Amino acid sequence: MLAALRNATTEVWDHRDLLEQLALRDIKLRYKQAAMGFMWAVFMPCLIVLSGLIIRYAMARIAGQTLVRTDIANIAVKGVGWAFFVGALGFATSSLIGNANLVTKIYFPREVLPLSAVIAQSFDTGIGLVTLCVILPFLGVTLHPSMLWVPILLALLVLFTTAASLFLSCANLFFRDVKYIVQIVLMFGIFFTPVFFEPFMLGARGAHLAMLNPLTGILEGLRLSIVSGHNLVHPLSTLVHGAVTPVWEPWELAYSAVWAGAGTVGATVMFRRLQPLFAEYI
Repeated sequence: MLAALRNATTEVWDHRDLLEQLALRDIKLRYKQAAMGFMWAVFMPCLIVLSGLIIRYAMARIAGQTLVRTDIANIAVKGVGWAFFVGALGFATSSLIGNANLVTKIYFPREVLPLSAVIAQSFDTGIGLVTLCVILPFLGVTLHPSMLWVPILLALLVLFTTAASLFLSCANLFFRDVKYIVQIVLMFGIFFTPVFFEPFMLGARGAHLAMLNPLTGILEGLRLSIVSGHNLVHPLSTLVHGAVTPVWEPWELAYSAVWAGAGTVGATVMFRRLQPLFAEYI
C-alpha cells in the first residue's frame, strides 16, 4: 500500500505541468463565451445562501424569532464550503470518461484528471472566499484568534473532497450510473449536511447523528471559528428546550481529519491498483 501511495505521489509530481495545463483548460472551458464571466464563481454560493435564508426565515417565523446578521454569516460561510464540495465532485466524477481519448492513447498518471477538476473548482472557490471576506464585516464578523483554525479546516475540506473525487471518478468508469447517483445525493445532501441549519437545532440525539457526517465537523468548525470566534479545542453546548445540547465537540475535528486522511490514502491506493483496467472498461 505504501509503495502504491509513493508511486502515485511521485508520478503526479513528475507530471505537475500536465496537471497545471488540465486545470487551466477546465477553468477556461467554464468561462469561455460565458455571459456572466467570473460572476459564475459567486453565483452558486449566493444561490445557496438565498435558499438557506428563505428556510431560516420560515423557521424563525414559526418560532416567533427574527433573523439576525450572524444567521446570514453562518449560512454564507458554510455555503461557500458546500459549493466547493459539490462543484468539485460534480466535475471530477465524470473526468475519466470525459477524457477517454487521453486515457486510451497515452500514458500518464490518471489521477491528474480528477485532481485537475478539484483544482479548477478551487479557483472558483477562491473568488467566492474573497467575496466572502468583503461581505463578512458588514454581517458583524470581526477578526478573532480562532480564525487560525481556518487554513486547517480548508485543508481538510480539500483533502476530503480529493478523496471522494478519486473514488467516484474511478467508480463511475466501471459503473456508469454512479454519476446519476452522485447528482441525486448532491442535490439532497444539503438537507443532511448542516448548511442551512446548525446541528444543535435537531436536539441532542439529532446533533450527534449529524456529527457522523464527515463534512459536519469541517463546516461547523468554519462557522464557529469565523463567525462565533470559538476556539475549537474547547467543547461548546447550549440549552434546547431545557436539555443540554452539544454545539461543538473537539472530537468532530479529529473525526473529519481521519476521514480526510484515511479516505485520501484509501482512494489513492484503490485508484492506482485499478488504473491498468481503465483503458479496457472505458
